[in-house]
Amino acid sequence: MAHFTGSTYPPTDIYPPPPPPPPPRAAVANSVSIIGPQFCGHTYPIDLAIVRKVLTITDGNFVVQDINGNILFKVKGTLLTVHDRRVLLDSAGNPIVTLRRKIMTAHDRWQVFKGESTELSDLIFTAKRSSMFQLKTKLDVFLANNTKEDVCDFKIKGSWLERSCVIYAGESSTVAAQMHKKHTAESILLGKDKFMVTVYPNIDYAFIVSLIVILDAINTESGGGSDILSGVEF
Repeated sequence: MAHFTGSTYPPTDIYPPPPPPPPPRAAVANSVSIIGPQFCGHTYPIDLAIVRKVLTITDGNFVVQDINGNILFKVKGTLLTVHDRRVLLDSAGNPIVTLRRKIMTAHDRWQVFKGESTELSDLIFTAKRSSMFQLKTKLDVFLANNTKEDVCDFKIKGSWLERSCVIYAGESSTVAAQMHKKHTAESILLGKDKFMVTVYPNIDYAFIVSLIVILDAINTESGGGSDILSGVEF
């Protein structure tokens, strides 16, 4: 009868081969500076945590952290004003951009300006809903020099309620950033809405955070997953 000895004995820990790696995402080759070059020098994906206290009736409890918990940005909001306005601040409290909703527009159009300005000469970009009525989140983003707005410079698609939106470069399949849920027991107990955003290499992450602030504002106002009322969701 045949028998095996030494290293010729059949191994008992044979496992199925691992699945093939996913196909690589299309990458942005050059730095895309929208708000400032200091925000797009990274050559690797970076993860940002978006944290907001949701069990509150005041704005301004919105912070953005790196993976080590360091605060990178804060958001200050204004309530009960004709123009809904939010200001993105750095960790020291210096204003980076001002985000303002245009009144009397059908597509929830938001304008983003340098610093605390709201002058058209300081306009950086505009974001608006792709259509008036939509079940899924879909926003078109136009840079200030794209005055005709025939083709968007960036597009946002996905579900805000599921925190699964993807930001694409123009009409292409190139992913600039992607959101994911961050569900923890702490978020439920402390009434915090927390999710992660992965920003891909060479993409201006202050720009991406500005888009998240606009998404939050549009969906909070429209009741599409209103953060203030959804403290038990996470």
